[in-house]
Amino acid sequence: MPAAYRSGGHVYSTRVLEGRVDRGARWGMTNPVAAQVEFTPEQQRVQASVQALWHPQTLPDPYPAYAALRDLNPPGVLPVPEWGMTFVTSHAVNSAVLRSPLARSGAIISQMPGDTQGTRLLQPMMLFHNGPSHARLRGLVQAAFTPRVVEAQRELVQAVLNDLLDALPTDRDVDLVAGLAAPLPARVIMRMLGLRGDDEAKFMRWTQSVADLLGGAEGNPDLLARIEADASEMRAYFRDLADELRADPQPGLLSAMAAAQDGGERLSSDELLSNAVLLLAAGHETTSNLIPGGLLELARQPQAWAALVARPDHPNVADELLRVVSPVQLDGRTLAGDLTTTGADGQPITLPAGAHVQTLLAAANRDPGVFPDPDRIDWDRPNSARHLAFAAGAHYCLGASLARLEIAEVYAALARRSPNLTVTDPHPHSRRTSSCAARRNSGSGSGRPVSDRPVGAFRLPGRLAYPGTCQTPPRTP
Repeated sequence: MPAAYRSGGHVYSTRVLEGRVDRGARWGMTNPVAAQVEFTPEQQRVQASVQALWHPQTLPDPYPAYAALRDLNPPGVLPVPEWGMTFVTSHAVNSAVLRSPLARSGAIISQMPGDTQGTRLLQPMMLFHNGPSHARLRGLVQAAFTPRVVEAQRELVQAVLNDLLDALPTDRDVDLVAGLAAPLPARVIMRMLGLRGDDEAKFMRWTQSVADLLGGAEGNPDLLARIEADASEMRAYFRDLADELRADPQPGLLSAMAAAQDGGERLSSDELLSNAVLLLAAGHETTSNLIPGGLLELARQPQAWAALVARPDHPNVADELLRVVSPVQLDGRTLAGDLTTTGADGQPITLPAGAHVQTLLAAANRDPGVFPDPDRIDWDRPNSARHLAFAAGAHYCLGASLARLEIAEVYAALARRSPNLTVTDPHPHSRRTSSCAARRNSGSGSGRPVSDRPVGAFRLPGRLAYPGTCQTPPRTP
């Protein structure tokens, strides 16, 4: 059952995904406005601003909604007791929360039924662990997923990228999502894991089920049945795989993860399964959302595209696009103790123990106090890498280096191959899909965006058009 709190004679559910609430409140959060609570004019303004984060019209451009929240509380911390949350827009406060050992990830697990295949699949994921158990899981996975291993994949990324670009038709419009944004990161992480042939198709289906489970499947019996069937199939597939890979090592991260040791400890079969699925899902989502989302943003800023065409290998491309696009828009933490930090106004501020903190990463990434002229893409911005697109602290995105590599290679290739790329539909409609990121987080963050993928079009006159997706909308790897 969800936790509850009482305010003004009403009891509200605070059941949330990592403190993040789905636009449809699918995890049981009660909308206090819908409950017809009487508010003062100021409270009405706050409620309207919070609700706007999940309004369909906000999704294509959520940044004015974040700015409205920032205006309500210049220090960048807005408690909204009627929603059981504190919304944070300040870069400094977001960073402090994410880095604090008091901040807990994984609240979803305590809110899910424990007797399902889906729950048993999620429980061993490092995403939902804190403290020593998280350090153990992350350490074992990280031993196989090192920066050196990632850098060694550059030729793989380039080969897959060139194959996909070469395969795009030259005589008609091309679906960018199907032709590039979706298959590139999926194929790269699958090959890194050592999955090929039939395994690829199965893992893609399984990963979507995990994404749907994280996105909220309550109230949909057919979807829940499919998730349960896929989770059962996954667990059977991996039941003996860890021992097999230790006895007969194979190329790929799965074998390296199975062999990794820390003080004599290894990943169990369930832990190997869960964290391999996490890497697969998270390794796919961030880049698949950022590729077309970044192109849509560049179409709005043609001077930035021209600068990229002039210097496709600019070293700051990935970080500046991650800052501006923010593939994971919101994250969330629950505080195990009082956390005192400094607000955007430079004054001390204390977040109380038990607070459910909505870390608005996208708002932090456009905090004007940290990033002057924050909406503008500036390849020479000196502090782009301070973005929080990969979260921060103990749950910092494990696959950040892989995402940066993929983003840099994709945009360099597009700038070289298609310098006249243009947008034919700058206001794409929405095509809803559940998604599991990691950011969405590749390893241990708690971001679980639901992508409403707007379908737009990008055209190189006479050759290519790319229908693309925009950035992940605000809501609750």
